[in-house]
Amino acid sequence: MNKSAGAARAGGFLSPGRTLKRGNFQPLVLHQDRFFDADPSIRNLARALYDETRELPLVCPHGHVDPALLSENSPFPEPATLLIVPDHYIFRMLYSHGVPMESLGIPTRDGTPVESDPRAIWQRFADNYHLFRGTPTGVWLDHELHDLFEVRVKLNGGSAQFVYDQIAERLASAEFRPRALFDRFNIEVLATTDKATDTLQHHRAIRNSGWGARVVPTFRPDALFRIASPQWRDEWAELSKVTARTITDFESFVVALAERRQYFKSLGGTATDHAVVEPYTARLAPHEVDAIFARAMNGSPSPQDERLFEAHMLMEMARLSTEDGLVMQLHPGAVRDHNHAVYARFGADKGGDIPAATEYTRNLSALLNAYGNDQRLTLVLFTLDETTYARELAPLAGHYPAVRLGPPWWFNDSVEGMTRFRQQVTETAGIHNTAGFNDDTRAFCSIPARHDLSRRVDANWLGGLVARHIIDLDDARSMARSLAYELARDTYRLATVGGYTPAVQTNVAGAGR
Repeated sequence: MNKSAGAARAGGFLSPGRTLKRGNFQPLVLHQDRFFDADPSIRNLARALYDETRELPLVCPHGHVDPALLSENSPFPEPATLLIVPDHYIFRMLYSHGVPMESLGIPTRDGTPVESDPRAIWQRFADNYHLFRGTPTGVWLDHELHDLFEVRVKLNGGSAQFVYDQIAERLASAEFRPRALFDRFNIEVLATTDKATDTLQHHRAIRNSGWGARVVPTFRPDALFRIASPQWRDEWAELSKVTARTITDFESFVVALAERRQYFKSLGGTATDHAVVEPYTARLAPHEVDAIFARAMNGSPSPQDERLFEAHMLMEMARLSTEDGLVMQLHPGAVRDHNHAVYARFGADKGGDIPAATEYTRNLSALLNAYGNDQRLTLVLFTLDETTYARELAPLAGHYPAVRLGPPWWFNDSVEGMTRFRQQVTETAGIHNTAGFNDDTRAFCSIPARHDLSRRVDANWLGGLVARHIIDLDDARSMARSLAYELARDTYRLATVGGYTPAVQTNVAGAGR
């Protein structure tokens, strides 16, 4: 096959000197009924329900997209730098099969040179693409390739450079600038996650640009609570700097945090986020917390000091949320950087985080007894421990007015993981004590794929309830819309004046026949 013929067939360009063997061309096809039940009575209902939600706007209340991406609106880099190097979902899987992270261009802490040829990185990724079969990462990537980049051949070692060139060609066009894609994705609102000491300069720039899109910050003070960390004193100094306050004791520390929360609110923020290993909460006596804070300032806190301080600060954050209205998110259960060798060479957040068993009923007792009955608080609980769904989380959310359950998170946001969540939570908590869907990603181009998967899985689950006559079709239609759009918007207090006016809904009467 010559270069021009190959480009014409798949809509892209071959790199100079490269050809494709015909045998390596396999069509990339996304079936319209993917993820739906094989039973036609359920599948037909799922398809009809999905058709009503597929075009709803995307509400993205929790994620990790860098706001600089949308502030600067610069062209995306080439495919490897965009899709592989920053994505720990990808390189953790490749690393598990012996692919060195250096060969994927992952920067080292000491500056040791790593692979810098993006085509070589892409080739290694494509050579191992089969590892992602049946995983949510594979589902998202296939969706991105097909729907976003209009790739029509399966990615593998033989098609790697061909697909690379096609994506690179797309990325060079104005239609693939970040803001253009934001509009194309039909994102109604996108929340980023930002350090408590962040100046939010990119959020200010977005608001001042006249673009009009809604991109809001989320207040994440984790680094300021980890008083035993070697970096804590730097964080403390930075908080003093950004608030122009002299922070000499615990009281002035909390006042500074309250000011920062108000600053985040002034730029549209509606939520806080807190990551802890265990969701332990406790109210310390004033003299106890003052003594712990003094030890932190002097550089001599113990690990137990940090545990107690975090527990007390979660109480403080809940208290402040009852005053300023910020939704409180709690993400426990991840043992960070479990692989010490990877952390030592490449730093944090390089795929070595592993879930741990997590207990909620006793750990959250102090917080919920203090604030769980206060309807001014919304506390969104997440878990990496699926065994807690029916045993602890659903009963807590089904009782305390303040509690909502976040969607399946991180290792659990798969087809089966999302289905298990619905099956184990709904009978006790219903759907209206859950927080809808959030994509929780820093991979901007994957956002539509993640929402699409969630909407398909929920449509299929609801179709099964209708087929078994647990709910009727009208109930399913209302629930589908809530799960896809309304619950996230309302839980995170993101409703805008006028709201969203949906198109005329598809008539699905009799779809199960």
